[in-house]
Amino acid sequence: MVCEITKDGDRSPLLPDRQEQGDFFVCDIFDAAPKGDMASMAHPIFSLSTKPDHRVRRYEDGTGRNYLEVKPSSDGLATIHDRDVLIYCISQIMAAINKGQKVSKIVRLKAFDLLKATNRPSDGRGYSGLRSALARLQGTQIETNIVTGDTEQLDIFSIIDRARIVRETRDGRMQEIEVQLSDWVFNAIQAHEVLTLHRNYFRLRKPLERRIYEIARKHCGSKKEWKISLSALQDKCGSASTSREFKRLVGNIVAQDEAYNHMPDYSVRLDENMVVFVNRHAEKPQALAAPSGAIRLSPDVYQEARKVAPGWDIYTLEQEWREWMADGGLDAPANPDRAFLGFCRKIFEKRGNP
Repeated sequence: MVCEITKDGDRSPLLPDRQEQGDFFVCDIFDAAPKGDMASMAHPIFSLSTKPDHRVRRYEDGTGRNYLEVKPSSDGLATIHDRDVLIYCISQIMAAINKGQKVSKIVRLKAFDLLKATNRPSDGRGYSGLRSALARLQGTQIETNIVTGDTEQLDIFSIIDRARIVRETRDGRMQEIEVQLSDWVFNAIQAHEVLTLHRNYFRLRKPLERRIYEIARKHCGSKKEWKISLSALQDKCGSASTSREFKRLVGNIVAQDEAYNHMPDYSVRLDENMVVFVNRHAEKPQALAAPSGAIRLSPDVYQEARKVAPGWDIYTLEQEWREWMADGGLDAPANPDRAFLGFCRKIFEKRGNP
């Protein structure tokens, strides 16, 4: 693997992009934009440790009414890198929903496609790591009363209900996998409680960088700026570091972002004991729009949107459109398709090619 080198000879804070142009699979990753469910983006479900993490963790929100408890299996807690499997499954389901296709919580996928889409190595290490990830995802158990899709889940459940290797090569490498998502995750997908992630999320080297980006994506969204205290950020990250060490780790990320602008979508800085996220795309077009929740776009509008905003990830624009409407508290448009196309047209007029 060739490591990226900057002009000063230092190693880039981003992993190499392992997706080769022209080597995209049948369900094109550019048609299935990376998406994460909001509930697990907002709460510390996944471990940041690179070693087996056997802590039982409990998180309560500021109201004291909502809680989430995560318990590991003998393999340890599911990690932030294991989450790649979940992101891939959510992305495929959302792409199918947006095309008007019927979906279920059982997803059949090709292991190689998942590895390529999530920027993982596709050699023996990649397949071995994927097998371990599936075991930890199934073994990690959650108890919570946090609602997804208007459904309150009070029992204990796994992140994924099960995983099954459908086909395997003679040398033991997985070819096809069947993943059954938990009701909690599938409820969130059906309710469109998901957010599009920047593709460079999969290139972030440090687990803490990935978690911080998720939190910014969930809470800063399309706002110009969002602040959170270091102590609150540490709670949301689920970090087991001391407060002093956590501040040092965040400070290193801030310093690297100042040098390389490598954090996707949001710059990050420290202001005493506050962490400040600034949206890199803060300028919003004056567009036609509507509230996000129940609005449905026709399957044909996505092809039209690609024509008015060539080169743009249409599903990313859709998420930005929905967030823009929600932030502004705007009423639903009489014609959602036309409103969305107007938004895409304005984006292209203002920003040009991505």
